[in-house]
Amino acid sequence: MTEPIIWKKNKKGHLLYILDQRYLPGKKIYRLCRNYQQVAECIKKMVIRGAPALGVTAAFAIAQAIQNYKLQITNSKKNFFMYLDKVCDTLVSTRPTAVNISWAIKRIKKVVQQFDSLTVEELKAIIEKEAKKIYLENKEMDRKIAESGAKLFTGNHPKKINVLTHCNTGALATAGYGTALGVIREAYRQKKINKVYVDETRPYLQGARLTVWELKQGKIPCVLICDNMAGYLMQKGEIGAVIVGADQIATNGDSANKIGTYTLAVLAKAHRIPFYIAAPSSSIDLSISSGEKIKIEERNPDEVRYVQGKLVSLKNVEVRNPAFDVTPAKYITAIITEKGIIYPPYLKNLKIYTNVHE
Repeated sequence: MTEPIIWKKNKKGHLLYILDQRYLPGKKIYRLCRNYQQVAECIKKMVIRGAPALGVTAAFAIAQAIQNYKLQITNSKKNFFMYLDKVCDTLVSTRPTAVNISWAIKRIKKVVQQFDSLTVEELKAIIEKEAKKIYLENKEMDRKIAESGAKLFTGNHPKKINVLTHCNTGALATAGYGTALGVIREAYRQKKINKVYVDETRPYLQGARLTVWELKQGKIPCVLICDNMAGYLMQKGEIGAVIVGADQIATNGDSANKIGTYTLAVLAKAHRIPFYIAAPSSSIDLSISSGEKIKIEERNPDEVRYVQGKLVSLKNVEVRNPAFDVTPAKYITAIITEKGIIYPPYLKNLKIYTNVHE
């Protein structure tokens, strides 16, 4: 599988290579980031995307920034902590809906607080170690999510079903095996899935460009559809389940994901089709009581006016471009995590799950 993030150390320092997903599937180009400002720009400009992958990227960006930190003559420890805060504030502001970024930052700050009596050089090593740990844990969580989610499907002909997915939730979005797409991979391997319908996912076409590419690499049968075709296929009985990822899950189970997810959830409910969320525990935010509290990122209107650099409307037309929407918990059949499958009532069960996890 293609690695979206590569961390390297050599004589030139600590280097972070990020696969530029804007050019897939046509070109495979890695961007070299030498400092956290360059990483922040990559996140803002969608060079790297997908909530779990953004958490890992933020962790490595902090490690890189801290390794590059130069000791000051006076108040070196104080300046170090001020610099760490500056780096973290820059990164957390890049994609406000992707809670995994703040999750990774909190983890690194927590470990720094535990060892704040150490020297700056010792803290540098601890931060890098924690970033690597987050990366490796992400990979392991993906595997466990896949194993848990595959249990939801019965399998074997003629019970194999067609599933629908939205956006991209594979290795490119997680730096691992994938969340929703990881479940699909595992269920297909177990002969439980027949084929995958893939929403193109306007306006950024993550489904058309990235998910189809990953499925083809894995030799999993897939069919690309426009976002507005899903209801028709459900009506015709061609879809047996919907499975998507999540960028943020509130205490009551409301889940923020790529724009268009809410529409699919409502359609699935109307057609009595199970609707599943697959996400790591780092996407669960118990500081948010409901989806109404989730901050929705509004992106550049030109992402809608243009498709792959070509103007498809009028330059001066007013545009709304929310990157995410919120699916109320009542439409979600189950939430798949690395610890297992969580069912309603989410207000109770997510708290139980999180306490066990912590």
